[in-house]
Amino acid sequence: MDERKRDSMIAYLRHRIDEFGIKPEDLASALANEQTGARYLSATGDTWTGEGEMPQWLKQAISAGQSVDHFELSPKVALRRTGREAVDWRDDPFAGGPLARQESHSR
Repeated sequence: MDERKRDSMIAYLRHRIDEFGIKPEDLASALANEQTGARYLSATGDTWTGEGEMPQWLKQAISAGQSVDHFELSPKVALRRTGREAVDWRDDPFAGGPLARQESHSR
């Protein structure tokens, strides 16, 4: 990708990130989740895949009355927590393009 296209894409992504109120830590968490296979995330960054013995941080949170669902990383939970509306992709210049198709193949 040439430098001009790269800069254009960065500007576009920054605009979309601002438009939807995505914080850098939201993006970092999502990327870390993809890399680690984490299914649950604590406020301090501890993760658990959901396999094997439940970690101590999650046991303590549950015994304190917190729901395990509170820590689950999933698109449904993320949307419910933020209260954001569904995204309308009709005017998105990249919808249906190679970037959109690449994301759908990686899932």
